[in-house]
Amino acid sequence: MQISRADVADLIYFMAIARHRSFSRAAIELGVSASALSHALKGLETRLGVRLLNRTTKSVTPTAAGEELVQSVLQPFDTIEGALESLNRYRKTPTGRIRINAAVEAANLLLAPVMPAFMDRYPDIEIDIVASNRMVDVTDAGFDAGIRYGGTVPEDMVARRLSADIRWVIAASPDYLERYGTPEHPDDLLHHRCISNRLGDDRIYRWELERNGERYQITVPGSVTVNQAETGLVAVLGGAGLMYFPEPLVTPYVKDGRLRLVLTEWSPQEEGFHIYYSSRRQLPIGLRLLIEFIQEARPLGL
Repeated sequence: MQISRADVADLIYFMAIARHRSFSRAAIELGVSASALSHALKGLETRLGVRLLNRTTKSVTPTAAGEELVQSVLQPFDTIEGALESLNRYRKTPTGRIRINAAVEAANLLLAPVMPAFMDRYPDIEIDIVASNRMVDVTDAGFDAGIRYGGTVPEDMVARRLSADIRWVIAASPDYLERYGTPEHPDDLLHHRCISNRLGDDRIYRWELERNGERYQITVPGSVTVNQAETGLVAVLGGAGLMYFPEPLVTPYVKDGRLRLVLTEWSPQEEGFHIYYSSRRQLPIGLRLLIEFIQEARPLGL
């Protein structure tokens, strides 16, 4: 069977759909409409005489033939991508597009602050940031890299540190503390209004406190649970209660008096943010430059 340019383009579309298990998410990645993807895939299946995807109203999954095709063309496509990426060294200014899946705090505290200067230095590099605390397989989902706290980086990935260790603190508004009092010991938290944290795997986080080798893991009473610290921060600023935060997130509000820290002698120091990526693929030049830029700028220390 002779391969046409249309086949190559449609194979790219098919690989994105199979990777995302979704026409809509693949369409966002590729910058085309979902209907255009559907039309292209139907054309590819017609030319091949084989159905490649099972489609229902709730899911899109490769057929046995589709999965075999994915495995067959994955390495050649990676090789082509690497070859095109290597041409960047002949350019006066690097170009390309990188996709990063980052924890929400990493996106706000680490990436956003360096974007203006990075864009000035490398105007032809596009960065697509997806901020989410839900853990995903960054390779399967089509991302070039992920950013998470050090202790949550998948073991089979190459990881590089992007920030210093981060202290975790408990904060509340002055109004709340005046109304309900200031906790003096971790056990006092059981009698306070607290905002609970939901982790990326849907577990409710048990607040971890430590002092001189003495450790507590406390399931705080929480009438409100959030999956993003930024959402809880708005509530805490309004006097909703106490919440457990990465310290850099609340530092500006502590400095201007809108928040106060409590139980500071129990605040643990945990691993900072790390960027991670597959060891099986060539590192895109845009990603390498971004890593170097963050390590140079040190928005959260290093």
